Amino acid sequence: MAPKRKDNFLRLALPKGRMQVEIFRLLAEAGIKLRSGSRDYRPKISLAGFEAKILKPRSIVEMLHVGSRDIGFAGSDWVIELGAELVEVLNTDLDPVRIVAAAPKDFVVDGRLPDVPLVVASEYKRLTTNWINQKGLSATFVRSYGATEVFPPEDADCIVDNTTSGSTLRANGLLIVDQLMTSSTRLYVNPRVLDCKVQREKIERFVMLLRSVLESRRRVMVEVNVSAAKLEAVISVLPCMREPTISSLYGNSGYAVKAAVPRDDLPRVIPEIKASGGNDIVITQLTGIVP
Repeated sequence: MAPKRKDNFLRLALPKGRMQVEIFRLLAEAGIKLRSGSRDYRPKISLAGFEAKILKPRSIVEMLHVGSRDIGFAGSDWVIELGAELVEVLNTDLDPVRIVAAAPKDFVVDGRLPDVPLVVASEYKRLTTNWINQKGLSATFVRSYGATEVFPPEDADCIVDNTTSGSTLRANGLLIVDQLMTSSTRLYVNPRVLDCKVQREKIERFVMLLRSVLESRRRVMVEVNVSAAKLEAVISVLPCMREPTISSLYGNSGYAVKAAVPRDDLPRVIPEIKASGGNDIVITQLTGIVP
């Protein structure tokens, strides 16, 4: 049973370790300040109605599940692994990883595991045993507690582990033979918290702040001047969130057009703007977007 609440504060769990840098940066860009010492696991947070605690991502999932934490950041892999009943309110897409099965190169036959009894090592018991059953493998599961990649070939034939680029696996002579899932850092809530209107509204405002930063990272502001005759041609090639902002230039010499454009579209969009008659193009970084 969850500890009895003593106040109306939302108990926020922040990740320790690999995820922490990106999440703290996200909070800072949203204008949310954290003050703590190097060994302080309970930083002061500038967001009204919240109190924070730093925990390991796996512990965050467990604490959210039992209700001792209300809201927190964790990887979706551990939510599924632990079978936690949580509500995902935001996918940050930060720290993306793949959960894969890998084995020594000389053990793999034509990109597949051989049809022999296997020993499979992993920190992910639920994910791994489900995968073993789905593939119809004859395998024994062995729990690892970190450094799973060093188990083969002496202590395991195959492993299930998370990877970003696969470089650690390759460095240990392992070849990926299957992908179980993809995972990223997400914001989760204990579902019971959403039953309270006041707390739900706090969560919605918090998510809005974070989403505005994440969206601004994906877009830049493009400003372009264009004559009246070329206005429609420029607008037709300029992607935007809804409609571009258009204002008259001094002396009615043309128009200034502004739009928040996906960053990845710039290599295509800028030449098309020029070809359509746009000029004096200015591109600026955004710090937040609230649709």
